[in-house]
Amino acid sequence: MSRILVLGGPGFLGGPVTARLGETPGATVLHGGRPASGRRRAPDLPVDLGTVPVDVLAGGLAGLGPDVVVNCAGLTAGPASALAAVNARGAAALCEAMAAAVPAARLVHLGSAAEYGPGVPGTALSESAAARPTGVYGATKLAGTFAVASSGLDAVVLRVFNPVGAGAPGSGLPGRLAAAFRGAAPDGAVTTGDLGAYRDFVDVKDVAEAVARAATAAGPLPPVLNVGSGQATAVRDLAAELAGLCGFTGRIEESGAGSERSAAVSWVRADISLAAAALGWRPIRTLHDALAALCRAPASPAGAPA
Repeated sequence: MSRILVLGGPGFLGGPVTARLGETPGATVLHGGRPASGRRRAPDLPVDLGTVPVDVLAGGLAGLGPDVVVNCAGLTAGPASALAAVNARGAAALCEAMAAAVPAARLVHLGSAAEYGPGVPGTALSESAAARPTGVYGATKLAGTFAVASSGLDAVVLRVFNPVGAGAPGSGLPGRLAAAFRGAAPDGAVTTGDLGAYRDFVDVKDVAEAVARAATAAGPLPPVLNVGSGQATAVRDLAAELAGLCGFTGRIEESGAGSERSAAVSWVRADISLAAAALGWRPIRTLHDALAALCRAPASPAGAPA
């Protein structure tokens, strides 16, 4: 019997991860995160990683005694202070608390492709690529990765590329586009930034499968594993397909003024061969599947945990 604690379960990634781990034979899934009203159940470990004292977190972990901790908690948007508190400080506090309370437990931490920064067009980013984040979000996620990798724990960081699926938040392009297409007149116009970049989009359910395999794999794992589709998709093509799936038949007008990160990072594609070797994992769902699920479901809040 394995006890798996998921932090950030209500988030865009945490929801599918929790559901997939619940299917693991012999596993008991525990929930940790911010205490909030309106949930069907209170968290087993009510904590905010951005603020909780390390000793309080260690006491909670000691009481639950998890064999595995999966950290899906993180912010994708917001002020720099909030991003740093959750993505960097939160990861470091979790590692310190685990080392004190459950040092034999495995930690599966969700990182981000934003840690890499720009890729070279036509090539794939491997885990050995230089980390050169172009914004605060990527820098704070990279700080979290450093904290995990240097913790001495049985730990792995899954660097998730561009996850897509039901509930994608408006802080990401697919979620923002889906909301715009659903809110526009069918034959109207939707204005976007420049859509000329290429991204590696991966179905959120495939991400959840990678997490489940990392949580249950025997023996130590590499410190960092890429989780993506292994394909670079033109964002303009994604927008066109998403528009059709959402029933939008009007015009997509590119203003030419995209986000700072999009302007600085024109190409991203993951090399997923190490994850295939270490976990026996490869994505099995198509981008069409992920976009169709996104169109059918409401979006998460723009700054929701990743």
